[in-house]
Amino acid sequence: MPAFRQVGEKQLPNPVLCMAWSPKRDLIALANTTGELLLHRLANFQRVWSLPPNENTGKEITALAWRPDGKVLAFGLGDTKQVVLCDAEKAEILHLFSVENPVSCMHWMEVVEESSVLTSFYNSEDESKLFLPKLPALPKSYSTTSKIFSEEKSDEIMNLLGEVRLNILVLGGSSGFVELYAYGMYKIATLTEVPGTCRSLSLSSDLKSLSVITEVRSVDHNPEICYIQLDTRLLSDCLPEVTRMARKFTHISTLLQYLRLSLTCMCEAWEDILMQMDLRLTKFVQEKNTSTQVQDEFLELLLWGQSSPELQALLMNQLTVKGLKKLGQSIESSYSSIQKLVISHLQSGSEALLYHLSEVKGMSLWKQKFQPLGLDSAAIADAITAVGSFSLKANELLQVIDKSMKNFKAFFRWLYVAMLRMSEDHVPPELNKMTQKDIAFVADFLSEHFSENDELFDRKGKYFNVERVGQYLKDEDEDLVSPPNTKGNQWLQFLQESSHLKESPLLFPSYPQKSLHFVKRMMEGVIELCLQKPAEVIGRSVKQAGCFPLYIVPESSENTPRLFELPSLWNDKKANMHYVLFCMPEISPSKIYLLRKATDPYKPVPNALMAINLSNVISHRIDNDDATQLHTDCRYSCMDARFYDDETLTVVLQASEEENRGRILAQLPFSSAPSSEFNWDPSLRLDQQSSAIPSHKLILENQWRDLENMKAQYVAVNGIRKVACVLSANLRHLRVYEMDVEDEEDEERPESQNASADQDVLEETLDSQAEAVGITGERGEDVELTSEKQLESEEALELS
Repeated sequence: MPAFRQVGEKQLPNPVLCMAWSPKRDLIALANTTGELLLHRLANFQRVWSLPPNENTGKEITALAWRPDGKVLAFGLGDTKQVVLCDAEKAEILHLFSVENPVSCMHWMEVVEESSVLTSFYNSEDESKLFLPKLPALPKSYSTTSKIFSEEKSDEIMNLLGEVRLNILVLGGSSGFVELYAYGMYKIATLTEVPGTCRSLSLSSDLKSLSVITEVRSVDHNPEICYIQLDTRLLSDCLPEVTRMARKFTHISTLLQYLRLSLTCMCEAWEDILMQMDLRLTKFVQEKNTSTQVQDEFLELLLWGQSSPELQALLMNQLTVKGLKKLGQSIESSYSSIQKLVISHLQSGSEALLYHLSEVKGMSLWKQKFQPLGLDSAAIADAITAVGSFSLKANELLQVIDKSMKNFKAFFRWLYVAMLRMSEDHVPPELNKMTQKDIAFVADFLSEHFSENDELFDRKGKYFNVERVGQYLKDEDEDLVSPPNTKGNQWLQFLQESSHLKESPLLFPSYPQKSLHFVKRMMEGVIELCLQKPAEVIGRSVKQAGCFPLYIVPESSENTPRLFELPSLWNDKKANMHYVLFCMPEISPSKIYLLRKATDPYKPVPNALMAINLSNVISHRIDNDDATQLHTDCRYSCMDARFYDDETLTVVLQASEEENRGRILAQLPFSSAPSSEFNWDPSLRLDQQSSAIPSHKLILENQWRDLENMKAQYVAVNGIRKVACVLSANLRHLRVYEMDVEDEEDEERPESQNASADQDVLEETLDSQAEAVGITGERGEDVELTSEKQLESEEALELS
């Protein structure tokens, strides 16, 4: 018969607040009170990695959820109101986004429905690769907050997107906050039909309904637990369209992140040293005694080779020959890096963005299919126009860089020779030759860039704007200090004279007075409006199908971490059912209750509610000389219970205080419990009519195990991987079990008659021992339990 085998045990330095098993691998994610996220492997409970808290994300983890493929882990942060998607392999942050309220619970589900329409879409997912070049990876030398696009083998975008099959991350929080994110990135619904604070969520795999456990204030102002079922039929009816739209918008969200990070790299490539020329010239104006213009001073040096003592002091003492060479090298290096990023990253990302938005516009014109989802062709056209404007501004920046590099190269070459002559140093012959054309080029540069500007001094505290590239990278709403000179541009003159072309939607506006950052923010705002419309329309379509008040929250649970509290939700994908598991310890501590609802909210379910009496659930066999007697006189109450699979519960039970027994871990086959009729009075809470709920007794012979030397309180399970993790009441002591393991020998189950007497003492000893040694070593590794009794029990288990 099946048995449980302990495979690991840890005493952790910080209390655990969240536990979540990976759906595909033997990995469990833990979040503790310091904001640290830990990933442990089942074998010996080995730590795989840890992600420490940081200021960019936050320090208060409030919820965990795995993507159904097990490759990405999502967690919510209460202090910064953010949701972070983390790579399960490398502990790297792939994506993060802000939400209105702190997330108190989350659930990540995958659609299981198959259809010919969906299959054809899955097969055509990679069509964009035929038309678009592969996005180049971002340079590793820049400190971008996300490293998703910085790898050499850039499959990161597809890793972030995951499989084409639709999966939805459901978030819940206070004040009725519930949002649905397709692929964990694109918000497809904002719900408004949920009162109170969400405690648990479960979206059915057929997308027909969403189960929500909320905590609301009752009439007498007590916290009341309610079960709410929401009708999400629009998602189910339009599944192929929702999948296609969500996939496209998720691509668009990813590309926006790529462009944002590319622009961050460009800002880092631009150095403050490039401002030296402007600042030194401003200081020169403030300190010089003559009324001669700076422009005239430099032109006199260019044409006659003569300079005033003030200019000579500026060049030789402040700027210096060595400083001039360093400034020239910095400008050339910085401009070249920015130029490469614009050509390879901004332009590639903009082209891909235009491609996907154009496809979405085509979808929006198919009104029969996509209008119910809120796709607005006018809003999408505005988004396409905004991306076009961003591309134009990027091209404008390229022209400014190209012109500036030519100007600075000629200017620095001439100034370098002039300064060598001032210091009477040898001038290399290749630099000594300067044609009339070169002189005219430098003279034009001086006339345009070296004229004093009093208005600029009032705005920026400087008289000059010699360096013209940095203004495009400033994240400001102000106009450009030196916009490009468009005099003599025949195309612009032609547009101004043509009344038809000037207002044509086929031409993208260029915003010549604005920076690249400003146009980028404007583009993001327009696309955000385009993305928000479907979320609002789908959210309004979701209606409340039923609200069932369950019970008043007991005062004893006020200090309990909300993430571990029942009720627990489960979606039976085969039977298309929602299950709600809960206890009412103030009413009947020895019973657990199971509420069943069809995923179709308007389909009645017979015998929807049952109670399972746990008071005598465990059988104890005692061998006498004559016969083996069966005793079931030990009364148990439920500490925690979770769904192991569609037919089984995993429960942590505590014996009554009179019994000399500890706590146990048990597998409870609830599907075998007989069902009876119960007439629910909708005007009353369930706890007010609990005596009428049909109750059934179950007796387990061997599907349980004593949790020796442990004050067990909570459990997390994964029926697919057949594993369970038990957490103690102090939230630090963990044990991991493999479930449904076949015994090799028919040995009797070891039972500890005095476990309950020793467990509290052992927990206190372990806590004090952990505090005495500081818990963690130099690398923060967890301290193993080393009590002699624990080692002996592990050896006994290994032998069995």
